[in-house]
Amino acid sequence: RCVLKELESLGKALYGAKLIAQRFQVRNCSHHKDLVSGSACLISMIEEGNPHHFFIATQDQDLANKVKKKAGVPLLFIIQNTMVLDKPSPKSLAFVQKLQTNQLVPEHQKQSIVQLKEKEGLAKQEGEKRRKRKRAGGPNPLSCLKKKKKKTQEGQEPSAEKNKRRKRKRKRVKAEAVQSVQKNEEE
Repeated sequence: RCVLKELESLGKALYGAKLIAQRFQVRNCSHHKDLVSGSACLISMIEEGNPHHFFIATQDQDLANKVKKKAGVPLLFIIQNTMVLDKPSPKSLAFVQKLQTNQLVPEHQKQSIVQLKEKEGLAKQEGEKRRKRKRAGGPNPLSCLKKKKKKTQEGQEPSAEKNKRRKRKRKRVKAEAVQSVQKNEEE
């Protein structure tokens, strides 16, 4: 309500912004009778850890800087007719990190787990290191490249005879021929 009242008081210059703001659901704030500025109202609504999980959409840099100092408040802004969600602030990242560490196993339980592993002989020994297995890779990428054509002198096209390469013919010896040769040698 404070934002809508502020937009009304600013006149016709922000009439379009007022129409857009009226389309959204109006949240009740604690400033029913004594209205404050829109930015002060938004800051007061996210004061206690943002319990209603509000997003703040603003182009005001002062308000954006104040919002970044609060943990867990997503910030939206517009760049060239596109709504952009700002990256999490350092405060938010630190808050999440703290929550994650508190949810993990407490320190005294970690110590008891280590002691139990040592009793059972399951503790990792520092001397043991697993070797990474070498996996078969594909062919060498350099061997898969197309052959480069050789440039001829004076810009002439190579003749058809030169382009032909002799293919190596494989000599396969049949088993019968090998046996007959061996018999001839014995005789």
